[in-house]
Amino acid sequence: MQIDAKALRIEGLYQQKNQLFMLRVKLASGLLSVAQARVLGELGQVFGSGSLHLSTRGSVEFHNLEPTNIPEIQRTLASVGLFSRGACGGAVRGISCHSTGGQGFNYSQQLARRLLLYFSGNPHFEGLPKKFKISVEADSSSHHHLIQDLALVFAGLVEGEPVYDVWVGGGLGRAPQAAILYQPQVPQNRVLQLAEALIKVYAAHVQPPKRLKSLIKDRGEEEFRRLFADALALCPRVEFHDAFDKSLLPGPGGAGQSRFCVSLFAGELPAAQLSQIAQAAERAGLTYLLVDPDQNLVFLARDAQQGEALAKFLAEAGIDRFDPALAHCRVCPGNHECALGLTATRDLARRLLDAFGQKLQERTLAISGCANSCAQPQLADFGIFVSKITRNQGGEHVPLFDVFQFSAHHFAQPAAQQLNEEQLFSWLTEHL
Repeated sequence: MQIDAKALRIEGLYQQKNQLFMLRVKLASGLLSVAQARVLGELGQVFGSGSLHLSTRGSVEFHNLEPTNIPEIQRTLASVGLFSRGACGGAVRGISCHSTGGQGFNYSQQLARRLLLYFSGNPHFEGLPKKFKISVEADSSSHHHLIQDLALVFAGLVEGEPVYDVWVGGGLGRAPQAAILYQPQVPQNRVLQLAEALIKVYAAHVQPPKRLKSLIKDRGEEEFRRLFADALALCPRVEFHDAFDKSLLPGPGGAGQSRFCVSLFAGELPAAQLSQIAQAAERAGLTYLLVDPDQNLVFLARDAQQGEALAKFLAEAGIDRFDPALAHCRVCPGNHECALGLTATRDLARRLLDAFGQKLQERTLAISGCANSCAQPQLADFGIFVSKITRNQGGEHVPLFDVFQFSAHHFAQPAAQQLNEEQLFSWLTEHL
């Protein structure tokens, strides 16, 4: 069977090694119902590698799929309201949220879901020059709003209605660029209009395969703002008309509320374990869970009693609740499963955690297998990515690492370059 791998990207599929595929499932702010989690676990036990990968944008990925099995997987996902359209390729990706503990999360989860439904599968917003990333943040503490094409940061309530600071034009990759504040305190009912206008500017004025940030860099902020204003004048205003609250999770900080984290190594979740977790959550009466930006599973229980029930049922299933060394360690799949990965990132992560786990309990660590920075090393206390592959005297391939360390800047700053693994460990021993 002839496969056009590039054409399949819009369906959320990337080709891996040996003619196998990765399928990415889009989520709004990492939100997943217990029923959906159960189906993902069942599918993962039948198809692919037997494990699911949780991404740093709150998506779920199947790896090593046979192309003949993909239609059945897609149909099953659709039966529980999950889809992958636009999760890869030139489209609006899943809507992320990196501040699930913020006071504005009740509002951000609702807006993220609306944006996901509005843009996903909409042909007017497909065929873009490259990916277009949107996040809705409860606050700005994580700095993740600085790496999005469009970020909406909750800025409080005005006359009872949520308002958002609008940031545009950020991104990481080989040329990191911090987003600019386009406009503060934008009412929620203007958000869809702004997002639609911005995507149209991107499609009209940026050549593939560049991101929106290139438009600001090449033509300047003043010209960008003019183009944005012109597009905005032509876009109709789309307003929300609600009869009741649309939040699916309790807001953080409520009286008696419990927050639980099941920390995972490198975002790798055995499918059978996800089925057990879904069953434990269902027994405790929870209906939703979250994929958090550090590649863990998070539960927001409505009160302490429900939290205690969840803890009991997870323990009965043999599932550890929380490991502080793993909780803030982000790792991309590397060359285990990604065609672009230059080294075995998970193996490196395991060696680092074995060596420095105690010292990393209060720090964030991010490891990327290439300069694309999918693990977001520039937003970690200590970030590592493979900058190149060289050969040692024996002719073996050896990865060289660049290291970033967070300071007062928007992004972590380069601290050391092209270290071999021995030099990397020595550097970390000195600086951790």
